[in-house]
Amino acid sequence: MAGRVLIVDDDKSMCETLAVALGKRDFEVRWTTAAAEALEILGASDVDVVLTDLNMRGMNGLELCERIVSNRPDVPVIVITAFGSLETAVAAIRAGAYDFITKPPDTGALVVALERAIQHRQLREEVKRLRKVVEQSNRFETLLGSSSGMRAVYDVLDRIVESVASVLVTGESGTGKEVVARALHDRGPRRDAPFVAINCSAMPEALLESELFGHVRGAFTDARTPRTGLCVQASGGTLLLDEIGDMPLALQPKLLRVLQERRVRPVGGDHEIPIDVRVVATTNRDLRSLIEEERFREDLYFRINVIHIELPPLRARGGDVLVLAQHFVDLHAVRAGKRVTGISPAAAEKLLAYTWPGNVRELQNCIERAIALTRYEEIAVEDLPEQVRAYKRSHVLVASDDPSEIVSLAEVERRYVLRVMEVAGGNKTLAAEKLGITRKTLYRKLQEYGAASEDDES
Repeated sequence: MAGRVLIVDDDKSMCETLAVALGKRDFEVRWTTAAAEALEILGASDVDVVLTDLNMRGMNGLELCERIVSNRPDVPVIVITAFGSLETAVAAIRAGAYDFITKPPDTGALVVALERAIQHRQLREEVKRLRKVVEQSNRFETLLGSSSGMRAVYDVLDRIVESVASVLVTGESGTGKEVVARALHDRGPRRDAPFVAINCSAMPEALLESELFGHVRGAFTDARTPRTGLCVQASGGTLLLDEIGDMPLALQPKLLRVLQERRVRPVGGDHEIPIDVRVVATTNRDLRSLIEEERFREDLYFRINVIHIELPPLRARGGDVLVLAQHFVDLHAVRAGKRVTGISPAAAEKLLAYTWPGNVRELQNCIERAIALTRYEEIAVEDLPEQVRAYKRSHVLVASDDPSEIVSLAEVERRYVLRVMEVAGGNKTLAAEKLGITRKTLYRKLQEYGAASEDDES
């Protein structure tokens, strides 16, 4: 069934004609020649969209539209009339109509209008449902979403939250890797102990070593006082090694020894200090590729990768986009001191269509911007960034009815390989796995397509 349509027109023959045409398109159709009866039907049964004539005896289409908008705002109304004019269209929209078409309608155009109206209603209901999900979610307070990918993440977290084993969290930039690390800490037995994080790509090797392990007085120039390293500061709690894939190669064996021995020697020191930390490492890099390129130690990889959690990119999480968007609406509306309660269905449709290369971080920035710009209680399409409003999903063309547009098998393969690389977020190991080929074969193909970078070669 394509949807449930209620037709209202005082011309019985028009009702019958439209009912037959729409019935052939799999719509479930009811019709009536009286606006008052239409209101009774809406009060007693569920309808996805109302299609009403404008000029009718008794209550006209505009009055009926106003009554429906007042009593059943969840049901979109399409006004249809033989007297099409700009003024009439404006009056219909002001009365709350979703759309306006002229009589006699083209069946194809009418079906498209009905499908859009039904989708509009479904999105509105989905936004409401997902807002309840945000309000009721308490499994991992800082993690939201119910997609299959996130359910798999929750399942792993539930099983390891009491463990002290090292965890490697991987995923594209902006997917929420640090959020996972904090959720593990906050739900585990070490919740009352320190959570200490360090970004392994944000400082040079010597400074990173001193930050991690500490130093004694006089260990190097300007070391006028001793410093306790973060490994010791985190003892009893959790140490987050953020972006560990960017850690300098020379420092990696020193970290490996600390993790194996659970003892740390400050730079320039003679004595080792015992530590008790749970290590969570995160990276947006493909560590196996770095190992092949001899830029990451395999023994350190196995030490930190006792338990692996792969965070899915936002584009693979479906309706989670709206769950997170509503969460950010609630968060930033309070911070901005504005009464913004939700997202319009049209804006929700744009959010769902966009691929979010910056993932959750980009979505949060998008919603914060929309909150700042919007003049309404719901975020509208015009409040969204240009790249979100204008985005059109790309597809791989593999066939056409026009012989001049048919492409070769090699071209189909090229487009498909590049599309898989796009979906995999540039992760060549994952892309090669999905394509069923080796990384070297994938790299050779990327070279042929002119899409390989110098860092791709192992």
